[in-house]
Amino acid sequence: MAFPPQFLDELRARLPVSEVVGKRVNLKRAGREWKGLSPFNKEKSPSFTVNDQKGFYKDFSSGKSGDIFSFVMETEGLTFVEAVERLAAMAGLPMPVATKEAAQREERRKTLHDVMEIAAKFFQATLSTRIGAKARGYLADRSIDPGTQLRFRMGYAPGERFALKEHLGSHNIPVADMIEAGMLIGGDDIPVPYDRFRDRVMFPITDLRGRIIAFGGRALEKDVPAKYLNSPETPLFHKGSNLYNLPAARQAAHNGAPLIVVEGYVDVIAMVSAGFEGSVAPLGTALTEDQLTLLWKMSDEPILCFDGDNAGRKAAYRAGDIALPRLLPGKSLKFALLPDGQDPDDLVRAGGREAVAEVLAQSLPLAQMLWTRETEGGGFDTPERRAALESRVSHLTATIGDETVRKYYKQDFNDRLRALFGQGDGSSQRRTGSASWQQSEPWRQQAAAQGQGRAGNYPRRPAANARPGQPYLVASPQLATSPIHRGYRTSIPLREALILKAVLNHPWLLRDHLEDLAQLEFRHADAGRLKGVLIDIYAHDEGIDAPGLQAEVVTRGAGDLLERADRAVTTNSVWGLAPESAPADVLSTWKQLVALHRQWNSLIKELKDAELALASQLESGQDASEANNSWLRDVKARLADLDGTEALIEGFGLSSGRAARTF
Repeated sequence: MAFPPQFLDELRARLPVSEVVGKRVNLKRAGREWKGLSPFNKEKSPSFTVNDQKGFYKDFSSGKSGDIFSFVMETEGLTFVEAVERLAAMAGLPMPVATKEAAQREERRKTLHDVMEIAAKFFQATLSTRIGAKARGYLADRSIDPGTQLRFRMGYAPGERFALKEHLGSHNIPVADMIEAGMLIGGDDIPVPYDRFRDRVMFPITDLRGRIIAFGGRALEKDVPAKYLNSPETPLFHKGSNLYNLPAARQAAHNGAPLIVVEGYVDVIAMVSAGFEGSVAPLGTALTEDQLTLLWKMSDEPILCFDGDNAGRKAAYRAGDIALPRLLPGKSLKFALLPDGQDPDDLVRAGGREAVAEVLAQSLPLAQMLWTRETEGGGFDTPERRAALESRVSHLTATIGDETVRKYYKQDFNDRLRALFGQGDGSSQRRTGSASWQQSEPWRQQAAAQGQGRAGNYPRRPAANARPGQPYLVASPQLATSPIHRGYRTSIPLREALILKAVLNHPWLLRDHLEDLAQLEFRHADAGRLKGVLIDIYAHDEGIDAPGLQAEVVTRGAGDLLERADRAVTTNSVWGLAPESAPADVLSTWKQLVALHRQWNSLIKELKDAELALASQLESGQDASEANNSWLRDVKARLADLDGTEALIEGFGLSSGRAARTF
């Protein structure tokens, strides 16, 4: 009996080798492997090893090796079919029906794989032609070099409605196959099927065997409804059961690299380019149960590294909720919190590998993330609020399926509750590594220096155990000491870097606009330092030119600030600030940057005022007034509009063949 390969792959995915072997052999963890006494020979010293990442066992005493199927066949004397039946029962999977139709379906899948491979080669070839110039410009702006494009088999889908259709037709691919593979859009109400992907940078998606099963396409025009478009569900592709860069990441994780989950294709590519080979991304969905199973098959503690905004934190919390009922001894998640407003691609281009490594080094365990979520609102000064927190925490631990893991989570959360409510001596904190809300002097100093509200621009509130006269603090020390706040020292915000680069390339701006520069508020400490150095240099030499200015910055020991400003400018399309730009273009861009920066700072201050007004109303026991809600919505809307206006500074620029924009 021939079994569909996907059925056998599903069995391997559901049944780690250590679980199957562990029913007959007493295994002990040995690094990334398991060791035990040979089930085939009598021995005193263990020479039998199991590697779950490889899906493989090796017995050095007898020379035997194989996977879960060969192990069951060898130890139980079964045929292959019988071994498959035994393992399917263990995994809770129904056996496939061996029918002619099933064989035909498998043959059909092979045909669709051929369609996807031909399409991928077409997209790759098109990227290198004149038609692909705009796409190459976009990739250059994102610092994705030709070597990386080849490594990930990136391509370009032309803007014509029938370009791919005609190419596949020239290879005698039927239209029905094109539609079934997800490459064409067709249907009863569509008389002429047409290309699904048009005018998009293409990212091939592969299965565990490295075969292309789908595509993701990134639009190059801003007025397109979907910025990213993925293949639909097909016989080959189920987006909730796969991950981008899965085969390469599995090999990297086996070789000892950390397994890191980011949010998008470009984030994966940036992380891999920075040396983090074990990076993957979900495919247009929140992390699913099937994807979590894939991750745990590759690593005991994958690191989720989502964008540093509200949506990224919510995605991390959702992943924690999915993982909690499925936790097993040794299997969990870690969370790396990015600087607020940044994604991994931003961080890599601004700070390089060091910045990413710094964020990953501060990864938080799942228990800490869940505790942070439950306590970040603060206000546990009444018995009812404390009871509500304890109830929420109890509900979380009750969802954990494994009894041993559930026991230790209860102990950990009980320790945290006692520390939070002032019922313990703090020894449990030191034992578990959890952070209480008790305020240490360094913590107060850091919060005051940052002047930041808690993550997500929520209003500050008093710490739950704050004494009279103590300052307002962000909701939890865990968030305030995390890279969400610390990360500002790893990456200068783009607009601040552009303002500084304008002065460095065109020192005459200091002569004509010194007061404008001096009055600008920079949120990044390094940006503020460099601004001060530039102003001081000009005060001593008003006629200094660009090379002299930059040399003097280095002479004063601030060369590292120049490098940070350079790394923060992650696009080469702000052509108005280039050293060779005409003064009129420089001045126009400068005015736009300064105006946007002033407006942004003003809106941020107004946003905090609006949030504090709303929080004050809620804390006094009143319902939020429509006036305060409207004020908050209005400020957020104006910030969103500002973000859209700021995008005019960037774009594809001259490198992608577009006409220069005016401001």
